Amino acid sequence: MRIFVTGATGFVGSAVVQELLGAGHQVLGLARSEEAVQALTAAGAQAHRGSLNDLDSLQRAVAETDGVIHCAFIHDFTQYAAAAEADRRAIEAMGAALAGSNRPFIATSGFAGLTQQGELLTEEDARDAKVPAMRHSEDAALALVPQGVRAMVLRLAASVHDAGDHGFVPTLISIAREKGEAAYVGDGHNRWPAVHRLDAARLYRLALEKGVAGARYHGVADEGIPIRTIAEVIGRHLGVPVVSKSPEEAGAHFGWMAGFAGLDLAASSALTQQRLGWQPTHKSLLADLEQGDYFRH
Repeated sequence: MRIFVTGATGFVGSAVVQELLGAGHQVLGLARSEEAVQALTAAGAQAHRGSLNDLDSLQRAVAETDGVIHCAFIHDFTQYAAAAEADRRAIEAMGAALAGSNRPFIATSGFAGLTQQGELLTEEDARDAKVPAMRHSEDAALALVPQGVRAMVLRLAASVHDAGDHGFVPTLISIAREKGEAAYVGDGHNRWPAVHRLDAARLYRLALEKGVAGARYHGVADEGIPIRTIAEVIGRHLGVPVVSKSPEEAGAHFGWMAGFAGLDLAASSALTQQRLGWQPTHKSLLADLEQGDYFRH
């Protein structure tokens, strides 16, 4: 297939591009800059100039391809509501171009704001309608199914790790360096799921090839690592004390990360593994951290 990938030069998207190309697919990647065009060309993909805010450009790309993997998101946490709205508009625009074709569309989502039925969040757990959505990707994508789109949602773990990670865990490391202490909220027993970037990339491909309309898949290898455990590893590597912060102190210490640092998002991918034949094979987050590369910046 010829697949349009948004976020194609990003941390996760670039791995998705390589996974697709390695499996014999062709890739048209969204590129916001000449640098991105060159990176995609060097990777063996084709580039499509545009952005998430250029809806006409997105629709032109969709018209040229057999399906979409949507990895892009504007990661500006100071303007998060605007970024979430831009994401919703982009999904709706691309979905309109796919309507009636039964072509695949994979949207990327997360685990915050789900209605948890058991010890772990599962693929059967839907978004809690009483909680304002942090991002609209899940609802917007699944709304495409009645329009004749093979739309699916891939919920990515809170930590997608590998060399080049610039997500939540590197932010915790940066804060610990700045503040001189590695912190967690309360007792630190709240958990984050994690997945290696290359395992996640393979899951996107399997969902593209085998996934069913309306499905929710979980990109999770480590089901739930206590935040206190992550803080202890950070403290040991940086040589700083490991401390607890109360929920009231969290804002001053973590900044924009405060809302995420206290979340318990432990999740299972058992149904995803069963339904798509996916099996994570790469190292765990803690093994990645212990290797030390995260602390060499």
